[in-house]
Amino acid sequence: MNLGNMSFDHGVLNLANWLGNVIMPTLAAAFIIIAILQFSKGRDFSHSMYGALGCLMVSGLTRAFETFASQGAWNDPDLYWLSIVALINWVANVILPVYAASQVAAMALRLGVFSLVHPSSGWLRHFVTAALCLMVSGVLRLAEFFVAQGTGGVR
Repeated sequence: MNLGNMSFDHGVLNLANWLGNVIMPTLAAAFIIIAILQFSKGRDFSHSMYGALGCLMVSGLTRAFETFASQGAWNDPDLYWLSIVALINWVANVILPVYAASQVAAMALRLGVFSLVHPSSGWLRHFVTAALCLMVSGVLRLAEFFVAQGTGGVR
């Protein structure tokens, strides 16, 4: 048994990876199975679904932190900057378009129920929210294009 290569940091890192990438998705699957069984019996299943969602959020956040932290070497002075840029790119290019799609779906559902055209209508609020999310995502993509074309967009 070679104990010379072991460190406390690697042990904590491996434990966090194991919990976030193996145990939490397994618990989420168990919660979903429990929710299905409770739904089939006519019981309240929302608590199990919230448990599954929480487990998947822990797993997803672990993967996101792994991605954001692995953008540079540990002694790179720009590590925090690269992590923040990766976080902003992920939010703008993944989260906001998905949220916009959910708002369009909510708008379609409300439009089917209420067809009034009024500034305070629910479907119009969902449409404006989706448009704002896509606009922010598009503006950030445009800024990325200009930065990639030259030094800060200036030649």
